[in-house]
Amino acid sequence: MNDDDIDMFRRAVADARPVKSEPRAPLRRPRPKPRARFTRADEAQVLRESLDADIDDIHAGSGEALRFQRPSVGRRTMRKLARGSFAVQGEIDLHGMTVTEARERLGAFIEDAVSSGKRCVRVVHGKGLGSGQRGAVLKPNVNRWLRRWDAVLAFVSTRQVDGGTGAVYVLLRSR
Repeated sequence: MNDDDIDMFRRAVADARPVKSEPRAPLRRPRPKPRARFTRADEAQVLRESLDADIDDIHAGSGEALRFQRPSVGRRTMRKLARGSFAVQGEIDLHGMTVTEARERLGAFIEDAVSSGKRCVRVVHGKGLGSGQRGAVLKPNVNRWLRRWDAVLAFVSTRQVDGGTGAVYVLLRSR
């Protein structure tokens, strides 16, 4: 743009005046903010369900580490157990077993380990990778069973070299 263009523009708009505008009413009322009608009922239902849930029904997925300790087991002991510092004195592999068969065999194994004075054992339950879309079957059951047996003081998923999240070190009560 040069000076001639600027002058020509100014002459062209010299008699232009701003348009007066009057405030206009909105075409429609503003919509109310959306709110969920069932939010409180849903929240109350979730709270009821969470309070009714059994702590033993914790679901353990294939990659989740398992961990449990009775109040009498200290942090230092749990740290030693998780590091694999206890000598593993026995092992059971539950791969390929049905839930019923695994429960019976594991119960007998724990009972035998306690009666023979074993302090730490390893339970291989697998990660459930071969179970397809069902996910882990034995792992959540082993988690539940071990928590219920008084002979079990604590358990934790093993170190990677001992099976990782597919096995647990189990600390047993002394006779």
